[in-house]
Amino acid sequence: MSEPNDASTNTPEHDENHIVTERRAKLAEWRATGKAYPNDFLRENTAGKIAEIYESKSGDELEAAAVEVKVAGRIMLRRVMGKASFISIADLSGRIQIYVARDKVGEETYTAFKRWDIGDIIGAVGTLFRTKTGELTIQAAEIRLLSKSLRPLPEKFHGLTDQEQKYRMRHLDLIMNEQSRFTFAARSRMVQSIRNYMTDHGFLEVETPMMHPIPGGAAARPFKTHHNALDMELFLRIAPELYLKKLVVGGFEKVFEMNRNFRNEGMSPRHNPEFTMMEFYEAYTEYRKLMDFTEGLLRHAARDALGTEVFAYQGRTLDLSKPFHRLTMVDAILRYHPQYTLEQLNDAEWLRQKLTAFKVEVKPGMGLGTLQLLMFEETAEADLWEPTFIIDYPAEVSPLARRSDSNPEVTERFELFIVGREIANGFSELNDPEDQAARFLEQARAMDAGDEEAMYYDADYIRALEYGLPPTGGCGIGIDRLVMLLTDSANIRDVILFPQMKPE
Repeated sequence: MSEPNDASTNTPEHDENHIVTERRAKLAEWRATGKAYPNDFLRENTAGKIAEIYESKSGDELEAAAVEVKVAGRIMLRRVMGKASFISIADLSGRIQIYVARDKVGEETYTAFKRWDIGDIIGAVGTLFRTKTGELTIQAAEIRLLSKSLRPLPEKFHGLTDQEQKYRMRHLDLIMNEQSRFTFAARSRMVQSIRNYMTDHGFLEVETPMMHPIPGGAAARPFKTHHNALDMELFLRIAPELYLKKLVVGGFEKVFEMNRNFRNEGMSPRHNPEFTMMEFYEAYTEYRKLMDFTEGLLRHAARDALGTEVFAYQGRTLDLSKPFHRLTMVDAILRYHPQYTLEQLNDAEWLRQKLTAFKVEVKPGMGLGTLQLLMFEETAEADLWEPTFIIDYPAEVSPLARRSDSNPEVTERFELFIVGREIANGFSELNDPEDQAARFLEQARAMDAGDEEAMYYDADYIRALEYGLPPTGGCGIGIDRLVMLLTDSANIRDVILFPQMKPE
């Protein structure tokens, strides 16, 4: 009995269910042959490598050479005809066309082949030739179904266009969207480039704990968990900093770690609760040298990921080859907002009134440095398109950074901003255990007063400092944000393979 001709039944869900039912029937037929889901087809060639070697060869040259190849991949296009058909398959390296003729593969195979679907994964053995239109093609002598696609791929001309579905179904996004494959391949190249740069400069890659008894190394709200056997509360790490500096105390003078951090905070185009950071620490250096090193590292990563230090981001050119700017927060405000004066920006009461007018929460007891930071974030941060180091942060907002010898109210600290976004944070490390203990106490008082992002007092870290931390510089770089920059991605979820999502 045919289905009723009712528009209400022709929904995408209905259509997909119908297709899935048909494909399950085909799978049942395949199973009945006893040949379903084989695992004895070993690919020897990829589409990209075949094109690299043979794209310049003429049809006559290919015919004379009789080049045999063995490929496998997913069917992305198909033109099935009476006695001969064309399909296009995709693997990680690219696509290649296959010509399937009944006389070459046999009647039984060709009959089965005509029931295969777009999305199925196949293997083929054959020889290279050029079609009348000049396309490099494989003439199949053998072709086999390796894996059945029970669900239909998105329509080929529009692809997977729903942004939320791209994040929820990254596997489908990678099948359909070349840009997504480029983004994550570029991410992999960038991460490897950073690792190479660090080890080439004498840094040792290490791993430190992901679960901490005390969350430290950053001002952030942690995720909590419980260890049943030890009956103790633990925290997913918000930063590896304190453990890495303990290694410097122990004599590992140049260390780095690239791994995940977790912060129980809001989500936005710039924030995911689980994200990747690279932190590095070097003994006998200081924050100005760290800025030089960070510049070199970012240029190296851009060259390896993109092949250039000059590229476009969101329609504007960005040039990492030029020396990065260096400004204080007050300098940056004055540069991009000349309507303000130095006198105003050094007046705590004026800043309180101005921030209140901007509807920024101003808490009692905030000092001049914190107010200047809030003013900078509200007015100038978004203007820092070109790479800019903001330097000399107030001590009151930098509890792990060394105070400046020339002005104890500020620290030897920088944050790197590119396209209005923080990319890195570094400083000369505070290695005075008594000063560090006093600053931890200040943070503990802030926590008692309700600041959920204040740091805990870490007695174990203070004890490690008491054995002696050499003069040290350290820096953290946001890997996800750097990938956003190098791949022209506007949302952090575009560069994380499986971003955190609300349940459907």
